[in-house]
Amino acid sequence: QVQLVESGGGLVQAGGSLRLSCAASGHTFKSIAMGWFRQAPGKEREFVASIRWSGGSTTHADAVKGRFTISGDNAKNTVFLQMNSLKLEDTAVYYCAATPPEKYEYKYWGQGTQVTVSS
Repeated sequence: QVQLVESGGGLVQAGGSLRLSCAASGHTFKSIAMGWFRQAPGKEREFVASIRWSGGSTTHADAVKGRFTISGDNAKNTVFLQMNSLKLEDTAVYYCAATPPEKYEYKYWGQGTQVTVSS
């Protein structure tokens, strides 16, 4: 059974930085890609960033481009999200997600970690 565990959330002032981590565990876990999503109060969950293991290509949502950077280690099934220049509107629960090896569709999800940006 695959488990994703996030860490690194917390309270930070606007303009500050946080680094989220996500580790996937499970027998012989493999994936095509891993990503980060977020959900703010009263809003739908939205895509933040993803990394595709083959080739290492990354994608970032327009709202975070230039401020957030996704990275990871396929061999360790670990993905990170470096968040700089945080804004109030970045406040949300951040979720780590992973695809199975056979289909580019996010199937596995973590429990989420709270990020709160204060003024």
